[in-house]
Amino acid sequence: MNTRIRATHSLALARAGPERYPNNMYEDFHGTDRWTGEDLHCRWKGTIVAIATRHADAVDIRFDVNGRPMWIALPCTAWVEQKKRSGKVITDQLAAQIAGRYLRQLIEEGYDAQREIYTMTVAEVLGHLDAVVAEAKEQGSIPTLPVLA
Repeated sequence: MNTRIRATHSLALARAGPERYPNNMYEDFHGTDRWTGEDLHCRWKGTIVAIATRHADAVDIRFDVNGRPMWIALPCTAWVEQKKRSGKVITDQLAAQIAGRYLRQLIEEGYDAQREIYTMTVAEVLGHLDAVVAEAKEQGSIPTLPVLA
């Protein structure tokens, strides 16, 4: 593939929104609150190492849920365990997908809308990682995270 075709292909993929990955990828999705039936629009907003902000050994993934901030904390030890078990690392894109999938599960099971942060266990991170990778294989790839303006 020459450089011009590759650049055009990359640009087309970058422009492709969540509709390219219907119902399966988790950087921008809708879920229905179990208790109220309310449609919740969840959008990934950023990833931050929590050591810098709250002195925690975690990576915090921020989503907006109908405009309200929601943080999903992934323990750093999950990165170590993933490297041990597979020899591969958890990328930023994969971490956002893992957190989004976890958030969707919380919403469907009836989450506490007043909480702003949920902390995943290592086992939960690895379980959601396996599920996201399996879904991505069906879709063809994990989508790149959007550039936020």
